[in-house]
Amino acid sequence: MARFALTTITAVSLAAVAAPAAIAGDTRPDGGRSAENVALENEMTPELDATVTRGLEWLARNQNPDGSWTGGSRYGRHVGITALACIAFMADGHIPGRGGYGDNVARGLDFVLNNMTETGLLARETSHGPMYGHGFAALFLGEIYGMTGGGPDKAQASRLYDALLRSIRLIVQTQNNEGGWRYNPVPYDADISVTICQIMALRSARNAGVDVPIGTIDRAVEYVRQCQNPDGGFKYQLTSGGSAWPRSAAGVASLYYAGIYEDDAIERGLDYIIQTGMPGRMMRQSAHYYYGHYYAVQSMYLAGGERWEQWWPAIRSELISLQREDGAWDDPHAGQAYGTSMALIILQMPKRYLPIFQK
Repeated sequence: MARFALTTITAVSLAAVAAPAAIAGDTRPDGGRSAENVALENEMTPELDATVTRGLEWLARNQNPDGSWTGGSRYGRHVGITALACIAFMADGHIPGRGGYGDNVARGLDFVLNNMTETGLLARETSHGPMYGHGFAALFLGEIYGMTGGGPDKAQASRLYDALLRSIRLIVQTQNNEGGWRYNPVPYDADISVTICQIMALRSARNAGVDVPIGTIDRAVEYVRQCQNPDGGFKYQLTSGGSAWPRSAAGVASLYYAGIYEDDAIERGLDYIIQTGMPGRMMRQSAHYYYGHYYAVQSMYLAGGERWEQWWPAIRSELISLQREDGAWDDPHAGQAYGTSMALIILQMPKRYLPIFQK
């Protein structure tokens, strides 16, 4: 993953479009298996494959006719949850026009695009905390553009390109003076939970060839650094003091996706996450379980080495054990579509299809 090299929002360079990562079975020119695919075979198991298959089938069965997925009773048909469901399919290589669930992704994309406002906000009118959903949806647009270049339909490609640029422009314009983002698209307040959603969207857009103002990233990094506590964990806002592992995972991921890969703040953050959030420590009913592990697995993957080797088998086993008989995972706050999407994205990280997960 290249470090940010950013100037201003201009155009997308198709030469920068990422190709999907190699998958198991690919070989070197000499006929041998690549080291990457040997690692993939060790990380994926038949039990995991079956778990993912059931989860994807559940998502497909529960897509609404308008292309959306529904969150818990609080959320309704939600742009952000729809984006995450589509990313879960894309993590298995399904994109519009390719793969058994390509049509599900295409219909989800239409729903997301149909819910962009004149300001560039990706959210339904009734959305709670719309910048959460906007961040996930903008990430989805960046990933699908990065994997397809917009596709063969020129009109649809132009629509996707325009929506991606507008969604990123909104993120840039709504950064507050502390360097972060908050629930609503106004530069007033900030918290680390919403901030990571926007940083990942900016990273994805950059990977797809969109230039992003360097000042936006610099201010975001400064905000994240100021949120770190002496124990290595991260607080929710600059004015609220306690550390917790889910938002600490978000803090570490924020630094990685801002282009910082070797830093004392990352090392201390990773140590805090392992000490307080390691899978298997009976935290399955804790608040923000799927949210926390979504960022934690990314942080451990980007850290690599012993941390990844320790973390991956533990979260893989725990999530497999939490799957319901019907194929879903249930998040008590945001509902089954959200929990299932998050679990599937986590479990498919080793496939490395998504540009955002390619080192």
